[in-house]
Amino acid sequence: MFIVDTDVHNYWSSAEVLLPYLEPYWRDFLVRGEKPGPTGSFPHGHRPWLHPEGFSRHDIKPQTEEDNYLIMKEKHLDLYDIDVAILTADEPLEASTLANYHYANALVSAYNDYMIDWWLPKDKRFKGSIIVSPTDPHGAAAEIRRLGGHKDIVQVLASHGSQRPYGDPFYHPIFEACAEVGLPFAIHFGGQGGVNHNAVASGPTAYYWETHALLSQPAMTHVVSMISNGVFEKYPELYFIVIECGVSWVPSLMWRLDANFKALRKETPWLKMLPSEYCRRNVRFSTQPLEQPQNVKHLWETLEHMDGQNTLLFASDYPHWDFDAPTNLHIPPAWREKVMGLNALDVYKRIEAPAASARVA
Repeated sequence: MFIVDTDVHNYWSSAEVLLPYLEPYWRDFLVRGEKPGPTGSFPHGHRPWLHPEGFSRHDIKPQTEEDNYLIMKEKHLDLYDIDVAILTADEPLEASTLANYHYANALVSAYNDYMIDWWLPKDKRFKGSIIVSPTDPHGAAAEIRRLGGHKDIVQVLASHGSQRPYGDPFYHPIFEACAEVGLPFAIHFGGQGGVNHNAVASGPTAYYWETHALLSQPAMTHVVSMISNGVFEKYPELYFIVIECGVSWVPSLMWRLDANFKALRKETPWLKMLPSEYCRRNVRFSTQPLEQPQNVKHLWETLEHMDGQNTLLFASDYPHWDFDAPTNLHIPPAWREKVMGLNALDVYKRIEAPAASARVA
């Protein structure tokens, strides 16, 4: 079976790997400036909650920079016969929390160059994401145009923590650049704290586990905003990918949105279809973390209402504690071939389709 993993986190042992890619002015910031942690930490505005143990699996303990790849190869890429692994970074997504958007731009640009130089050549299975800081949409657009032509870059990626809902016209320069270079726009859980809004609408949470359970809230806001502000009318070919935000909330949100649109459509006359139709056409969702009801058929019924066979993309979230192995994905068996890899081919145009014989499980 052809497997595309749409969420593989490529770690570093120290953020100082970025130093060769920073101009001297910003290099001084990273070496001498304040950081929430020891030397080698990545600068970001912190959040109110603290993880009680750490984000990674306890069996993944790199000792050297090279171990970050070698352990991934052994414990994930080779173990599960992954055909394509889309790299989604980790700490660089937190750059969007910084008030100094010039510094944020410099950090994500340095990461992108480091990823292209160090990670992509490591393994032919790797595909890259351009990390952008949406705090400066024009700077983000320039970064997309700078690197968007690279053959192994397959998407633009930002944190789902933000200052505004992503459909706001403030962010449209980002989507214009995505459309220009032919890349989808994705958001990934993270980026709460600093100048960004909290993950939970009513206020800061105290514990990581309650935040993790509520991580869908910003995603819901962004999906509704992208639809209602006409992003998919303006850029009808643009795919919007929601990573690590759960999925079972999608059908009920679309039911409510469709009903409200029918009653109040005079507010957004630019929309030509029902919100659920835009969602089905332009929005895709990662499988991780997939909700886990006691009766899996309840989940499957929910997924059917969002056309999950065609809108879900497999994601492992390697190497995080809630990692989902390809062999343990609780989706209808008849959907596996599409969700595990073939759906990704519709979204990520630069991923080469497998030969027909390779599609057989």
